[in-house]
Amino acid sequence: MTGKAKILALAGSMRQGSFNKKLVKIAAAGARKAGAEVTIVDLNDYRLPLYHGDEEEANGLPEKAKELKKIFIEHDGFLFSSPEYNSSISGVFKNAIDWVSRPEDSDPYYLCAFKGKTAAIMGASPGALGGLRGLVHVRDILENIGIMVIPDQLAVVKAHEAFNEDGQLKDPKQLEKALGLGSQLTELMVKLKG
Repeated sequence: MTGKAKILALAGSMRQGSFNKKLVKIAAAGARKAGAEVTIVDLNDYRLPLYHGDEEEANGLPEKAKELKKIFIEHDGFLFSSPEYNSSISGVFKNAIDWVSRPEDSDPYYLCAFKGKTAAIMGASPGALGGLRGLVHVRDILENIGIMVIPDQLAVVKAHEAFNEDGQLKDPKQLEKALGLGSQLTELMVKLKG
């Protein structure tokens, strides 16, 4: 990592009014305040087909997958906010990770978009656990592909009631925690660099 901490912020949801998009933007603001350079990506801009090994073998990675993988490679850390679908990770988020993980001849090493990088995770859900069960799977997947996930995380319960119209969290403690995840990730990345 050279210069500023470069962080990619992404929500594992394609919904326009996604609670997780709101949440990751708050964490991104915390990272920026701590001195990071942050890029927010919307999965709507990278619509990918379901991963299919035969399709990959016949045609290689889709162009949108190549574009997304390039963005992942260019960043040193990640802020991920994932909704919980049936007690697990959202399909679009997992599909994006699957495509970005696929090796290409130009890759300097296997899993170069992920390995040796750092992430903070969070989730927001209308349910009583705030996506907590899904975050267990997110953590497992990310650690398996070589990302160091910081221990702290945030699960926003009753997300349909948790945000103001301007996208900020109503609860000052939750707001502080979300901002803190961004700053904590940034500070850790700077320490690791030093």
